[in-house]
Amino acid sequence: TWDSVDVALMSLCAILLCCGPVLVGCCRVTFFPAVLTRHTGNSATFFCNISNESDCSSEYSLNLYKETNRSQAQKIADISQNMRQTETKKYRLINNAPAFKMEFLNLHQNDSGSYYCGLISFSQPNKVIESNRSQLVVTAAPEKTNATDEPEMEEGSHSDHIKAVALGILLLAGVVVLLIFGYLTVTYRRGDVQKPPSESTSAEEKPPMVSVSTVDYGVLEFQRDQRSQVPPETWPVEQTEYATIIFPEEKPITPERGKKHQD
Repeated sequence: TWDSVDVALMSLCAILLCCGPVLVGCCRVTFFPAVLTRHTGNSATFFCNISNESDCSSEYSLNLYKETNRSQAQKIADISQNMRQTETKKYRLINNAPAFKMEFLNLHQNDSGSYYCGLISFSQPNKVIESNRSQLVVTAAPEKTNATDEPEMEEGSHSDHIKAVALGILLLAGVVVLLIFGYLTVTYRRGDVQKPPSESTSAEEKPPMVSVSTVDYGVLEFQRDQRSQVPPETWPVEQTEYATIIFPEEKPITPERGKKHQD
């Protein structure tokens, strides 16, 4: 029985040794985006994706490389399958298997170059499955003077626009006020010209005179009969008689009555 167990173990080891490279070779690694351009001081983010991760027979680690020239590559960061995140002053790697997020922090112009990631299986530490190459281009940041001048120019143009709009509104309001004033003036003058004569003359006419009946008392002397000459001694006692005379009302003389009176 022990002989049969030894044979089985030896057969299993042989199968693993033969099929291990094939299984590892099924894992495919891609690195993207292909080209990324950033200014100095900013950050850049690449992604390393492992396709068919379930086909990898054992644990693995993922390395980040930078090509210094055509023949050599420099390892700059790494993260294992069981690590959640690793970070340095320059790089931050986050495990979101099967995708790994790789951030480049505080970029400088000398960070420009070609980068790729490589998968290393613990069963074959000498074999690296490399991804495609991606280019990082770091350019100089724009001058601060230009960045500060543009907002000032925009603010100046904005204030000029506001002033122009306010001036236009004031001019329009002045024109409207002048039109209203002219319309009221013309309307008032037309009202004076078209006013009926009766209204103007009636105001000038004097109020009608109220006539008052007057009574004048006087003494009437009646002539004596000259034919009867009676001595004074025999004259009867003089008697005074009074009579009331009512004069007609005095009517004001109008132009029409004056004309009739002259006729």
